[in-house]
Amino acid sequence: MNHQINYKIVLTVLSRNLFILTGSLLVCCLVAIIYSENVLPFVFSAMVSLLAGFMAFLSCKGFDKNEKIQRRDAYLTVTLSWLIIGLIGCLPYLLSGGIPGFVNALFESVSGFTTTGSSILTDIERLPKSILFWRSLTHWIGGIGIIVLVIVIMPSLQIGGYHLFTLESSLQDKIQSKIKSVGRRLLLIYIILTLSEVALLMAGKMSLYESVCHAFGTVATGGFSPKNSSIGEYSSYIQYVIMIFMVLAGTNFAIHYYLYKREFRKIKENEELRFYLLVIIVLGLIITGTLVFKMQKPPEMAFRESFFQVISIITCTGFATADYLEWPEFAWALIFIAMFFGGSTGSTAGGIKMVRHLMALKNIRKVFRLSVLPNAIIPIRLNKHIVNDQTNYSILTFISAYFTLFATGSILLILMGIDGQTATSSVATCMAGIGPGIGTVGPASNFAHLPQMAKVVLTFLMLVGRLEIYTVLILFSREFWKN
Repeated sequence: MNHQINYKIVLTVLSRNLFILTGSLLVCCLVAIIYSENVLPFVFSAMVSLLAGFMAFLSCKGFDKNEKIQRRDAYLTVTLSWLIIGLIGCLPYLLSGGIPGFVNALFESVSGFTTTGSSILTDIERLPKSILFWRSLTHWIGGIGIIVLVIVIMPSLQIGGYHLFTLESSLQDKIQSKIKSVGRRLLLIYIILTLSEVALLMAGKMSLYESVCHAFGTVATGGFSPKNSSIGEYSSYIQYVIMIFMVLAGTNFAIHYYLYKREFRKIKENEELRFYLLVIIVLGLIITGTLVFKMQKPPEMAFRESFFQVISIITCTGFATADYLEWPEFAWALIFIAMFFGGSTGSTAGGIKMVRHLMALKNIRKVFRLSVLPNAIIPIRLNKHIVNDQTNYSILTFISAYFTLFATGSILLILMGIDGQTATSSVATCMAGIGPGIGTVGPASNFAHLPQMAKVVLTFLMLVGRLEIYTVLILFSREFWKN
């Protein structure tokens, strides 16, 4: 990595992101006007965003539009984009007085943009509707940002094996040659999913405002709800609709792209999709049986509660219809394990991702087969393609790095006096972008009571986990800053 950082490219991308953020803040001004609420927090925040974007734009004069972004530029651009947007995004909370304290406001803002969904709010419904709309909108903005990141940027960076399993090589070639065209189609898919969910939720007698907020949180797999009870107080119809869209949002957007292009063979051959759906079905059925036979719940209620929570955790959405900590210990232990699965690559879901687990299982099977047939040549295949050793190594290294960071974060929180259950689940849920955990940060609780330093650590872990670990941590290496 001997390329010198091209700061003009970095500033160009940052300026565009800040202009988009400015427009998003102005949309919230309209919501505030509709509900006769104070617009000044959004006006001032938009002015800060616009000014910062304009300064970045002026600083990159003379930028050659044909110049390609290099790997080092992309690392810095992606990390700075999420950090700066998170910082400006906390201004409406602070200026409105809705969330007092910079650390709390930053936690909520970063949790929104990284589509984590963890919250420090103890009474969500006391906040103005415009602030809650902004809170949900940060999910939607972060969600499309993640799609662009993992579909367009990550393959060229070859981070954690993305260049192989995020996309088929044919689609990857199309994206690299027609980035704008494919980007528009992905955005169209994202918008169609959002509007479709809004329409179906309204058909279930949910208000337009709440439908939009929940659609933002579902399609982005974020989990912020304008209600204290999350999805718990809504009808079973509403819960089933959200379940379906959580599954769709946790699916690789390349699959949606193939569906759009009517390339059904590629969908059928996708092993990650089958594994993703299989894990959801198996865990859902096991917990359904536990609720029926251990808690004597009616079968339909047990099915709905178990599958909703399993889908919500695996897709890293974080919505809740039940407090799973009231379930038998075996059931919520499975929920904790599910926090490490994550959805599909190329989706808005966080976590380790299903395909990495699938690859780990393929490696384990290979080791067992080699123990019986030591001289055999056994290639590892994914979607009928042989996975080369370098890609396989990068996948296994990523899993190791993920759990190392998880252990480090958990130890740090325990040293701050937080109990083991809360510490480990807080780190797991923030790294994976899920939202609720176990212990004192369960689905019926929040993160408000944690020490300030713990919130800072968890905010950092949200960014690191959301941006696939290496993207952020590589900035702390000396080699990165050497010319």
